[in-house]
Parts: sequence; C-alpha cells; structure tokens
Amino acid sequence: GMQSHLQALLSLYKLFCPELVTITLPGKMKTYFRNSEGPWKAAITAVRSRNQGPSPLSQAVVLGTSQPQSRKRKWNAQLVIPASSKSTNNLEEVRGKSSVCLYNTNKSFPVEQLQTFPQLLQNIHRLEFPSQMGSVLTSPLLLHYMNCVKDESVYLRLYYWMGQMLQEECAWCVVDNPNEEEFKSFLESIYKAECFLQEGFSACEEFLYKTLPLWDGFCCRSEILSLVSWIPLSNFSDIKSYLYDPLAQLFFTSSIYFKCSVLESLKQLLQNWLNCNVIRVDSEFSS
Repeated sequence: GMQSHLQALLSLYKLFCPELVTITLPGKMKTYFRNSEGPWKAAITAVRSRNQGPSPLSQAVVLGTSQPQSRKRKWNAQLVIPASSKSTNNLEEVRGKSSVCLYNTNKSFPVEQLQTFPQLLQNIHRLEFPSQMGSVLTSPLLLHYMNCVKDESVYLRLYYWMGQMLQEECAWCVVDNPNEEEFKSFLESIYKAECFLQEGFSACEEFLYKTLPLWDGFCCRSEILSLVSWIPLSNFSDIKSYLYDPLAQLFFTSSIYFKCSVLESLKQLLQNWLNCNVIRVDSEFSS
C-alpha cells in the first residue's frame, strides 16, 4: 500500500527523475527529509563566530590562501531554466545506441520548437512538457497551456520542483548566501507567473507560511510582499497564525514605509480574493 514514508521517498525520485515515477502522488504530505533546526543552527554558528573572532579558515579565505567552495545545484547552474523536452534527449540516446530510430516524433511536439501562439493551438493536444519544469515560469506559451489544459501531473511536477528550490535557495535561511540577487529574480519570476495565471502556487504558499516567522522584513521585501498578495483563500485560523501573526510582529516594529507596503500587499490580496470569487460565482451561475 501507499504508506507515508514510501510516498516521501517516491516524491524525491519524482523530483529528480519525474519520468520514472508515473503514479500520482498527493500534493501535500509529511516531510521526512527536512532538517527543521537548520536556520537556528546557522544563526547560532554566525553569532558564535562573530563573538569568538575570525577563525583560521576565514582568515585563510581573506588572505587568498583558500579557495571557497561553491554550492552545487542539483538541476542547473541557474534558477531560470531554458525549456528542453525529455523526448529530444531520449531520441538522441536511441540514435546513438542504434542506427534504427524506434521513436516516432509525430506523436509529440518538442517544447523547444514552440515559438508562436498558432503553433501552440495546432499542437496543444500533443505538446510534451519540458523535463526541467523551471522553464515554465518564463514561457508565456507554456503558461497559456497550463491555463487551458488542467493537467494535474504538470502542476505536481512544478510543485515538487518549486518547493525544493525555494527551500534550498531561501536567502534568509542560508548564512552568507551569495545568490541573494538571483533568488530575488527567481521570486519575481514566480510572481509574474502567478499574475499571468491569476492564481497562486501551492508550493509558494507553503514556503511563505514556513519562512515568514524567520523573515527579517528587509531581505527581498518587495518580492515577498508581492507573493503574499496571491495566497489563496483558506481557513481564517490558518491565515491568522501563518500569515497575519508573523507580519504583525514586523509591522509594529518597522518603519512607516514597511507598514504601508504591508497594507498595500494585504489590499491586493483582498482584491485577488474578490476577483477569484466573482469568477467562481459567474461560472456556477452560467452552468
């Protein structure tokens, strides 16, 4: 049977090799591979190193005698990924192994060949989504596809990828993160995609609920408050504990500019809720 720890393991396989896991996994499940003490340990290490003075390792880095090691990403050297369908890669592998091509390219349309909106209309039923789901965020044509064709597997793949990237690249949960500007650009790409789709991503909602209590209110301020405006309507008790309470602690201790920014974000959140509710009521009335 589908036990919770097996689902968590399969979700990791689906994250790195989505073409190997064909079953549908639940969107929300208990996290088994997360170290919840990571931000606290990092903060304690930073305070300890600041109080005890520079360590020999840090002195070596300053003097140029030690080469700093860069963190290796699991997917790509960039957060914004170009589109590349897995069928093209599979086709090249088959051609390399055998002179006889067993793959019929007429069955699917590679996403890297998608350039215009008429192409999308003509091939919408045989379009193959890219193996790197991050490319969807910056492609208006693929976002059009997500709006028109409600494919659960596409949303699940994007949910797994986005959740992992947000967790690993969060600028205020990683000490001395050199990629803060890149993380800002990544958050802005998510926000633009949400505005295009007129709905928020569940992975982004979970990220905000988990990290807002650790947020200092300064790092990536405009991007975070923009993402807050697309949180979907849910239970008020959950929104109060996960959204309002962390923002209230920052609101009463911050500048007037921050207070106005928070109020503007909550105003936009209310407008998005009203627009979504009107669309839902109109669709129900017409049906």
